[in-house]
Amino acid sequence: MTDAEQPKVVQGTQQTATPAVAAPSSAQASPRQGDTRDRMPFRRKNVRRQGRDGKMRQEYDQKLLNIRRVARVSTGGRRFSFSVAMILGNRKGLVGVGTGKGTDTAIAIEKAMRSAKKNMVKILLTSSGSIPHYVEAKYSSARIMLIPARGRGVVAGGAVRNIIELAGIKDVTAKILSPSKNSLNNARATMLALSRLTNRGSGMSVKTVENKTEVTEK
Repeated sequence: MTDAEQPKVVQGTQQTATPAVAAPSSAQASPRQGDTRDRMPFRRKNVRRQGRDGKMRQEYDQKLLNIRRVARVSTGGRRFSFSVAMILGNRKGLVGVGTGKGTDTAIAIEKAMRSAKKNMVKILLTSSGSIPHYVEAKYSSARIMLIPARGRGVVAGGAVRNIIELAGIKDVTAKILSPSKNSLNNARATMLALSRLTNRGSGMSVKTVENKTEVTEK
């Protein structure tokens, strides 16, 4: 063995070449790229799907009947608030009218929506989307008459028309018999009339002669 081949000895220790340890690669230290768990976003369960426009689908269609500012006199002066009347319906035979009051319009509208959902009425409709028989109702000073009109569409106005459209009724004629202009009373009378619909009929016949409607008892 020559001197070049002999290992060098420094202070009684033998110095040998140690093998290099490979550093952990980035692929071993982190999860592999392209993993499905990394690509899939977090999704919540039991969430209503969004429509094409990206907005959440509403359970009921809504119509603002009236909104007004009211005042209450107290010792410190007058306190103002907002009163809201609203109609909710799914256009499939379910409709309701509610009122709400609050210091802000948003609070009053939210209260009115909750009141309308609480007072929902399921309406009995025929296969053609009309009401089964003639019905009439009175609420406070308002008096409403509803007549089935096959093939004529919706012939109504004001708050009565709003309720009929949100309820999903297609062929009906409505008349306000009282001189009352209170839209809330007319809406309450309409809801009362729709809640009285039954399968048995009302025992009355409706005739149209020269564009005039006549209601007679059978």
